[in-house]
Amino acid sequence: MILVALVIVAILAKEALKGYGLAPGATAATKAGTPAERARMPGAIGAETVDLGAAPSAASALERARGVEEMVKQQAAERAARGDGTAR
Repeated sequence: MILVALVIVAILAKEALKGYGLAPGATAATKAGTPAERARMPGAIGAETVDLGAAPSAASALERARGVEEMVKQQAAERAARGDGTAR
């Protein structure tokens, strides 16, 4: 009974991985063609219309990560200073 359920789960996982293009040998379906074909299509956007400032930059992500790191360190120092009575 458990073996049958395990086989069903394995088949479903395999199909899901193929659908996402993550399985070895699986190719992700491209509906709009290759990047070169999309660039030649009518209505393709030009480089001048792309707003690179709209996406968060890696520098801002690093700054947020550093801020979280500092907050965690501060909270750890506060807990250590406060103590919970278990360390004697």
